[in-house]
Amino acid sequence: MSIPPTIEVRGLRKVFRQATTGQSVVAIDRLDLTIQPKEVIAIVGQTGCGKSTFFDMMIGLEAPTEGSIHIGDKSPYSDFDYFRGKMATVFQQDRLLPWRSALDNAKLPLELMGRPEDEQRERALMWLNKLGLGQFTNAYPHELSGGMRQRVAIARAFAVQPDILLADEAFGHLDEVTAAELRDTFLQLARECGSTAILITHQLEEAIAVGDRIAVFGKSAKLLADIHVNLWPKERYGELREAIQATLQSQKADPRLMQPA
Repeated sequence: MSIPPTIEVRGLRKVFRQATTGQSVVAIDRLDLTIQPKEVIAIVGQTGCGKSTFFDMMIGLEAPTEGSIHIGDKSPYSDFDYFRGKMATVFQQDRLLPWRSALDNAKLPLELMGRPEDEQRERALMWLNKLGLGQFTNAYPHELSGGMRQRVAIARAFAVQPDILLADEAFGHLDEVTAAELRDTFLQLARECGSTAILITHQLEEAIAVGDRIAVFGKSAKLLADIHVNLWPKERYGELREAIQATLQSQKADPRLMQPA
């Protein structure tokens, strides 16, 4: 199993120009962030803080206005094709093709990569089985519950055995029990696969539950806190949650989050 490359974000800046007014909007302003191989990092912040813009830049859909994102020695935007099969995404909506079965949806990225049919089927089946969908491989999306459809989407992501996994509010639309179960499964499989995982979320409980680290974004993706969750004993998670909430409300760093006493 290969070791994923380090992700280096340096001086990242993204400015959009509004078509109607011509005014500039700074979505990300001078962000510096390093994500180590196999790390699981949750990114939290208020609506409009730049989380989704950062996600789009990570998967190569947007170019930096200034600064850079480097994954190893490659750029997601400039070297977009290089990351085919090395990076996978899970979105809030499952984005399954309604005319394809669970199996055919799960093997789609392998199909697009031109992998042999036997390999496509074998790997898709393996991940569907790991996600508890072995009896539903021939079911179509309309025959599956919301949680089951999201499991197919997760199987589709893991089928390429990616170095880097990105999840954008992937569990927020599910009921609490299903979401918690899928979060645990996602984390377990990411560890098993040896992938670096980046989760965008607005739910603090989710961030604390899954992250090795939590990056707290303020306005324009200002890094308000970079929290190593393993430094916090579980009996103090309530205090951690309150400190993050206070940081988000004030948009100022809280000393308690730097190094818990």
